[in-house]
Amino acid sequence: MTEILTSFFSTESLLVGTIIPFLFVLMVVVFVHEMGHYLVGRWCGIGVKAFSIGFGPELFGFNDRHGTRWKLSAIPLGGYVKFTGDMSVTSSPDAAADESLSDEERKVAFHTQPVWKRAATVVAGPFANFLLTIAVFAVMFGVFGRFVMEPMVADVQVDSPAASAGFEKGDRFVSVDGTKVRTFGDVQRLVSGRAGDKLTIIVNRNGEEVPLSVVPALREQTDALGNTVRMGVIGVVNDQTVGEPRVVEYGPLEAVGEAVRETGYVIARTGQFLKRFVAGREDRCQLGGPVKIADMAGKAAQKGFEWLIQLVALLSVGIGVLNLLPIPPLDGGHLLFYALEAVMRRPVSEKLAEAVYRVGFLAVLGFMGFVFWNDLFGC
Repeated sequence: MTEILTSFFSTESLLVGTIIPFLFVLMVVVFVHEMGHYLVGRWCGIGVKAFSIGFGPELFGFNDRHGTRWKLSAIPLGGYVKFTGDMSVTSSPDAAADESLSDEERKVAFHTQPVWKRAATVVAGPFANFLLTIAVFAVMFGVFGRFVMEPMVADVQVDSPAASAGFEKGDRFVSVDGTKVRTFGDVQRLVSGRAGDKLTIIVNRNGEEVPLSVVPALREQTDALGNTVRMGVIGVVNDQTVGEPRVVEYGPLEAVGEAVRETGYVIARTGQFLKRFVAGREDRCQLGGPVKIADMAGKAAQKGFEWLIQLVALLSVGIGVLNLLPIPPLDGGHLLFYALEAVMRRPVSEKLAEAVYRVGFLAVLGFMGFVFWNDLFGC
């Protein structure tokens, strides 16, 4: 019996090694996202009926003094905030449902608020995700600093894109496709997501700036968590002699500034990946769903709590960006309708909105099915 319990609760077991880290990562990201909606909604004077982590049957919960039901539900793959008056996927009630609201409820109902309040409440969810990522990065930079290397070329691999483009030992990167670089990590970040694209890279060679054109090749590599990833490389090598590796330490304000910059890089890279994916230029196996996230959470937990927190930060950015896509019923889809309402000075007809939201909902379900297939069978 002791051996069974030890096996079940060991750090390498399915429960402790994978499921618990997965739930921790997902619930933190979802809670922050929904809390963004909740806090701004309350600030705008909108009533809140329920705040749920997860979907489906309620496991447990409580009512606060404002009448909001806070609950944990059985299916931990998301969450929601139900505002007063939310009675359909478009966050606007039908006529019969509207009549059931009291005068006091109608004053604080979501659909009766000015469009700017509704838009602010909706955008607050993704914005909270970005703030979470900034906060995590700021703490990490403040506590651990950051390992950097000078953007130098110590060697050029034979028969690589860099060799064909004319890179030489001793070159110092100045910019990649118009973006200035400070470290070798900046170069890797800007090149890794551009496999097959023609890039203009400026290097400093003997005091002169030399423009070089190169097309990164797609290569399989293993990331820090042991996952196989495909990324663009040009075939240059840095080393300790010319790269001068070191750890840069940051004060509190510097750490926040660096965290904002790093979060911006991650957002841009995520958006770039999605555009290339839609164009058929990215490997579909790079997209994963809950199974892949659970696997990554387990691997991160084994490496230490700081790795798990970094995974929270990266997943938070991904959730924020995905929710801003202009596809109903995502937050970006709501914002698109509010923008149209602001321009037309009247809401989009409920019939049209319902039709568009149904199509969007099917698209979201299709995407979820796609990533589940990738998780279980496709890759």
